[in-house]
Amino acid sequence: MPLRREPTARQLRLAVELRRLREAAGLAAGEAAALLGVGHTQISHIESGLTGVSEARLRRLAANYACRDQELIDALVSMARDRTRGWWEEYRGLLPTSFLDLAELEHHATFRRDVEFLFIPGLLQTEAYARAAFASRVPALPREDLEARVQHRMRRKSVLEGSTPYEAVIHEAALRIRLEDRALSRAQLSRVLELSEAGNITVRIIPFDLDRFGATWTTMMLAGGAVPRLDTAVRDAPQGAALLDSEAQLDVFRTLFHRVEAASLDPGRSRDFIHRLADEL
Repeated sequence: MPLRREPTARQLRLAVELRRLREAAGLAAGEAAALLGVGHTQISHIESGLTGVSEARLRRLAANYACRDQELIDALVSMARDRTRGWWEEYRGLLPTSFLDLAELEHHATFRRDVEFLFIPGLLQTEAYARAAFASRVPALPREDLEARVQHRMRRKSVLEGSTPYEAVIHEAALRIRLEDRALSRAQLSRVLELSEAGNITVRIIPFDLDRFGATWTTMMLAGGAVPRLDTAVRDAPQGAALLDSEAQLDVFRTLFHRVEAASLDPGRSRDFIHRLADEL
């Protein structure tokens, strides 16, 4: 079987988790290879995502690593079986890989949580708002690249159509900043209100008029895995979205999100708040 030229983020996550299980067992790669009856190179390829792993071989590895977390093992097996080539693959070579990784992550997520301070979260944006946001980039994007980003963002919103829980915590600043004119802002606020009525979508607002708010001042996202260990945090970086998956990093982001959530208005008061802002426009 030929080696993968560009493993996806999901394939790499599986590889990382298998390496973590081996290291937790105190085994070197060569020792794991010997227990499995394969060469050292095969383990190296599996742990770098360059090649897949069968269910039988994965379960043997887990047994050799004395892993007793059956839910985790089953989740890893599901990842290993996955052969999904989603709509995002149409953008390979057109957009940075981080755009594809984010769409793939959202597709498989068991929940999604966003915190935004300057922009409306991408999944809640209208097409006009998304276009204005991408158009503000410096240096300016070529028209073809801008449109590809806009359409990719619009297609990502399909994850909201199911039952997967989505929660967005948005600072008042993001609601008030006008990327273009009042009409665009009014339409965007109306869209947020419309989506907030969906059963699986929760929108919370952080008002300016809030004492002692210092929980976090950075955009963040959490995506749920099949088990908590497989959750992923996402942060914006100059080169694109950065996916973080160490347990220490995940604990930090979970704590930050709960602090921000606790400081925000409840969903009902948040809708009232947005209504008032829209009436002002």
